Amino acid sequence: MLNWVLVFLVIAIVAGVFGFTGIAAEAVDIARILFFIFLILFLVTLVLHLFR
Repeated sequence: MLNWVLVFLVIAIVAGVFGFTGIAAEAVDIARILFFIFLILFLVTLVLHLFR
């Protein structure tokens, strides 16, 4: 899932460089959502691992 965050981040950077602000904003939003999902899943598995 972290790979998808990086892919959308690169898409956002490239789109921002070329001036496609609408595409860049959407790619940033998708990357941000995926990052937070990844972070929550990481924290849940970390807590579960510590209690095991």
